[in-house]
Amino acid sequence: MEELPLRPELRGRTAYGAPQLQVTHRLNTNENPYPLPESLLADLGTALAEASRGLNRYPDRNAVDLRADLATYLTRTSGEPVGPAQVWAANGSNEVLQQLLQTFGGAGRTALGFTPSYSMHPIISSGTGSGWVDGHRRADFTIDTAAAVAQLREVRPDVIFVTSPNNPTGTAVDLDTIGALYEATTGVLVVDEAYAEFARPGTSSALSLLPGRPRLVVSRTMSKAFGMAGLRLGYLAADPAVVEALQLVRLPYHLSSLTQAAARTALAHTDELLATVDAVKAERDRIVAALPAMGLTSVPSDANFVLFGRFADAAAAWQALLERDVLVRDVGLPGWLRVTAGTPEETDAFLTALGEVAAAHRLGEGG
Repeated sequence: MEELPLRPELRGRTAYGAPQLQVTHRLNTNENPYPLPESLLADLGTALAEASRGLNRYPDRNAVDLRADLATYLTRTSGEPVGPAQVWAANGSNEVLQQLLQTFGGAGRTALGFTPSYSMHPIISSGTGSGWVDGHRRADFTIDTAAAVAQLREVRPDVIFVTSPNNPTGTAVDLDTIGALYEATTGVLVVDEAYAEFARPGTSSALSLLPGRPRLVVSRTMSKAFGMAGLRLGYLAADPAVVEALQLVRLPYHLSSLTQAAARTALAHTDELLATVDAVKAERDRIVAALPAMGLTSVPSDANFVLFGRFADAAAAWQALLERDVLVRDVGLPGWLRVTAGTPEETDAFLTALGEVAAAHRLGEGG
């Protein structure tokens, strides 16, 4: 690409992507391991066939019916009233985030996120011409509210990302911190709740903070708890004015008729799809409980994954697990790896492999 007239901020960069390897136990991308129920598959066949009859026409560019269904889902599961005018949907939460940055970021503007966090936040920021600033975290990966507020007042970013539960560390951010960050800025505060459905009991969603906060956005996805990563459907809840603003930058007819039909069909099967969440959480907690006996530890997780360590050389530990047919994620944090909570059989395989390699790779006493 050296001969192409790339934008300067893109030169030397590599594309985002987790390793896609032929491994029996793929526990590196935080997917829901359970297949879709047969009843949903049958209804999907019917819904997609019906939607296909109109493929010679453009889809509903505002996805009105889908947004109404998403609003109903959010209201039902959170207990917070959310209306269709507050909801926007796109091709995965990444497109939602991209549209937010196209609208409120861009050339001459700055986005800030508390790293380590979701690696696509700075990548999408760069792709939209937005500047990027790393926000600070404590050594235990939590956000120091006072320090974060001071940084926001100094940097004055136009877009702020708070990932809760955080990826790759897993812990949710308390609502008092989110509220304090909102008050400290005049920018748009985006709370990325991709893993919200996996949170431990007592963990509240930032949806409860939406009333009276017109610059607050809560983004969600159907890729994780709903087990529909292949559908590519993300959405947000915010003040209706935010939704109206996003329509200034969205591409015409950005959500296909088939995507809208499939998402609405899945939402009609919410109870069946979310029935797997407790099973995944049980495997997450099983992994956490097993680590101390191996001389390892984890970061408290409200997600469907566990950040675990510490290792003398995380890359070597990752390779040792791969050689035992288990693929986890090296997220680039020295001493730490991340594993997705899978089925009981996948957890068995992971814990067996980890038990074989932990002693040789864990950080020694005093290291």
